[in-house]
Amino acid sequence: MTRRFSGQTLVIASHNKGKVVEITALLGGFVAGIVSAADLGLAEPEETGTTFIANAELKARAAASGAQRVALADDSGLVVPALGGAPGILSARWAGPDRDFAAAMARIHAELPPEADRHAYFVCALALAWPDGHCETVEGRAYGTLVPPRGSHGFGYDPIFQPNGFPQTYGEMNPVLKNHISHRNDAFLQLVQKCFA
Repeated sequence: MTRRFSGQTLVIASHNKGKVVEITALLGGFVAGIVSAADLGLAEPEETGTTFIANAELKARAAASGAQRVALADDSGLVVPALGGAPGILSARWAGPDRDFAAAMARIHAELPPEADRHAYFVCALALAWPDGHCETVEGRAYGTLVPPRGSHGFGYDPIFQPNGFPQTYGEMNPVLKNHISHRNDAFLQLVQKCFA
């Protein structure tokens, strides 16, 4: 049976400030308070899952257990079918320990043959976990095309992703617009309906 959030403070199981800001903007109206795993000094667990959902569950359960509060984790990444699905669940690792996404974006363009299909999609898996280990999950997607980097908004691979139906990349978009059409928004709409509404 689906479990609904009824606590006061939600832990965001992330050390990524950009993600915490986006999640707070998307979910802030449904919870009384939000605190990040970084704020609580919780360690980041090793992401050993083979899917976005598995990694989100792993992070959410670790934060819920460590904080003894309900925790929400996001695992997201860019999937390029012409690269066999890479970088996929390894999206952050392609940027290396210094989170050099300029290098990761350059690697994508270098590994794509000139005639390759440039279609790609972002995935966002969300896991909401309770200290007893119960977990609710959803997955959202946003489809688009890979282009040369444009824009300085957002984070990660945003500058090379132009969502279908829009002339700008995520990196060029006003954050409010990006949050409205993103893979993360798709996932959050599902999660709110399932566990918060």
